[in-house]
Amino acid sequence: MPNGLWSTDHPADHPAETGAVEPSGVASLLRLTLAKGVGPATARRLLDAFGTVDRACAASVADLERVEGIGPTRARRLVGAIREAEALVEPELRAIREAGVRLVPIGSSGYPALLAEIEPAPALLYVRGSIEPEGRDRYPVAIVGSRRCTAYGIEQAERFAMHLAEAGLTIVSGGARGIDAAAHRGALRVGGRSIAVLGCGLARCYPPEHAGLYEQLAGGGAVVSELPMQTPPNAENFPARNRIISGLSLGVIVIEASQKSGALITARVAAEDQGREVMGVPGRVDSEASRGTHDLLRQGGAHLVTGPADVLEILEQSAWHAHRGTHGARYADPTKPDPIRPGPAHVPAVEAEARSESSPAGAALPGLDEDQRRILGVLSESPRTPDELAEATGIDPGRLRGQLTRLEILGLVTRQGLRLARRGG
Repeated sequence: MPNGLWSTDHPADHPAETGAVEPSGVASLLRLTLAKGVGPATARRLLDAFGTVDRACAASVADLERVEGIGPTRARRLVGAIREAEALVEPELRAIREAGVRLVPIGSSGYPALLAEIEPAPALLYVRGSIEPEGRDRYPVAIVGSRRCTAYGIEQAERFAMHLAEAGLTIVSGGARGIDAAAHRGALRVGGRSIAVLGCGLARCYPPEHAGLYEQLAGGGAVVSELPMQTPPNAENFPARNRIISGLSLGVIVIEASQKSGALITARVAAEDQGREVMGVPGRVDSEASRGTHDLLRQGGAHLVTGPADVLEILEQSAWHAHRGTHGARYADPTKPDPIRPGPAHVPAVEAEARSESSPAGAALPGLDEDQRRILGVLSESPRTPDELAEATGIDPGRLRGQLTRLEILGLVTRQGLRLARRGG
């Protein structure tokens, strides 16, 4: 959806994403999404047809009849629903302000590019906390599983989340009891980022015992929904919620899913509809809690992973495309062979780009921060151990580990025994 849908002038205290929309624009989009019978797919269709949200809200029955998939009967219903929704906007904005929530519309600068790829993408995200798709949340991975899990499942969810968060990945899950909560807590325990996607409005707390967890997530990530503030946690909301969990992520890790687990729906949507990587953590061979995960692995529907290093290796290609801004084009058709795979064969072009500048090696690579460019500059001279690299760069060893993992994901750094080297250097 084109950025031209949104203006950039609005009061700083408005609950919209800073710099993303003007008050009239977000109010009109709220009106559209609050209208009965307008889901994400219909909202997208109307916005594509009319070009702006104001024109979509003002469309007549005759205008709507001309939109593909909307006949005369539905057109009349939509006009009435959009008119009635106007009275819902101010109360909704009041609830948003009172809860400290921000609105992030599709097409705005703060809307995650990965999520914008999916069909149908939410027209509007309600966000408590912050999502930084071009910053700290650039490489998200989802961890999902059963609410009724074992101690083993909790242990593995925390283990994967902690190590991946330490490596700089953002952990995405659904805020539910069991595996979801363990994944969120594992990320927070090491000071990492985590995002919970809820199947209810953000004025509700479900499950109620997670109020404290959501407070922590709002300070170290975000709690997110596409649903109006007072929407209850009805069962029909959760399948749609699951598409957002996987849509926000480069890949999905399934831990302890039974044969009827909703986590398997997330995995199917991720692989078949969104072209995401799906990974499964094996459980005990006689465990009912892992039977769905084992079926997924047996049928070839997921990569088998036994540790965080496996996940980083599997996500390397997806992360590289996300870094270069080519993820949407590559993963629109998961069956299409990848013409630009990260790795040694492609490093010369990257090296040429970096060395075309007079600044230190790596300075010209887009999206790299100062620490990452400094690391690449030192490794261009010679391979180093982590201790030698910390001394040469002056970067704190804890932060250095995370930066090295990110550079490995991007295919710019490789390990040679105990030493690290710049690929192609």
